[in-house]
Amino acid sequence: MKSDPVDLLQPLWRALVAFRVIAFGFACFGVWTRWDGIVRPSGAALQLAVMGVWTVVSSIGYSRRWGRRNTRLAFADLVITVGCMYATLLAQPLLDIRAGASVLTSVWAAGPVLALAISRGRDGGLLGAVIVSLALLSLRGVDHVPKILGNVQLLLVAGLVVGYAASTMRQAGARLREAIATESATAERLRLSRSIHDGVLQVLAQVQRRGTAIGGEALELAELAAEQEVALRTLMSSRPTVGEGGSVDLCGLLLPLATTRVDVVVPAASVLLPAATAAELVAAVNEALSNVDKHAGPDARSWVVVEDLGDEVVVSIRDDGIGTTPARLEQARVDGHLGVSESIRGRIADLGGTVMVRTAPGEGTEWELKVAT
Repeated sequence: MKSDPVDLLQPLWRALVAFRVIAFGFACFGVWTRWDGIVRPSGAALQLAVMGVWTVVSSIGYSRRWGRRNTRLAFADLVITVGCMYATLLAQPLLDIRAGASVLTSVWAAGPVLALAISRGRDGGLLGAVIVSLALLSLRGVDHVPKILGNVQLLLVAGLVVGYAASTMRQAGARLREAIATESATAERLRLSRSIHDGVLQVLAQVQRRGTAIGGEALELAELAAEQEVALRTLMSSRPTVGEGGSVDLCGLLLPLATTRVDVVVPAASVLLPAATAAELVAAVNEALSNVDKHAGPDARSWVVVEDLGDEVVVSIRDDGIGTTPARLEQARVDGHLGVSESIRGRIADLGGTVMVRTAPGEGTEWELKVAT
């Protein structure tokens, strides 16, 4: 079986293969011990031959990636196993089976129940258990329900327990893969950060200092060097944005907004939100920063701060620009300038959140966006 370090279901598949082989051995032993009581021995031999061939085929399939990832093999296993159960009629008349003769598949019939439980989880295991139980009931007859009830219960419990275990292990495997990917990305980022810090960032810092000191045309070069330094530092501090269950890290989405005039301050831990909620928050922050560029003055700086309060997330956008008055903001909405009313207030309102704005002439503007987690 090909090794896969993050496939935690491999031990279950190996156990299934071992069970298939051992159960086939038990079925053969059962036929051998009851050989003299079988009405048509040739039918029993044919049934065992089919079971043996399918045991080999299914075992090979469950030992390969295509057999484990494709549930068609498990469903084919179910169909063929039920067929082999009815093939007992080739060896024993139905009346003899209902009179107490054994179904020759014996415990081998539980194989597809386990296979479906591993591949499809609890629901798959229960489905397989119900179908195999109905096939057994149809062969035994209604009069034998008390006698086969124990077998049915074992099949149902096996399908439920193994299915639940497989689902849990599958979720754990997904988290493990995410953790490995994050660790690898972090290690690579640290390696690149050391290289960049030792070379590129030092050069950019030197260009910025010298250009500022020289002035004139060199000042523009210093500004470009400062912008690139901030961009590189932001890249070095970036982190994965995808979280568990389709959620995303809001901090990872906001960090790239940092520039020489915009500082982004986020918690060390991830702030996970639904992807749609995070996207709307980032769009609202972008609109607020755009308003700073347009109206706060050429030298205005901005600060974006993220706070995780547990049941809600607060994003503050503050600038040290020329500011305005609430009346002018309302007049802008009336005049049809929808940046504030729609792109900021409207987005947050659609998320069920709240928006507060504090501003005054000469004191800059501060937006506070709150949404529930």
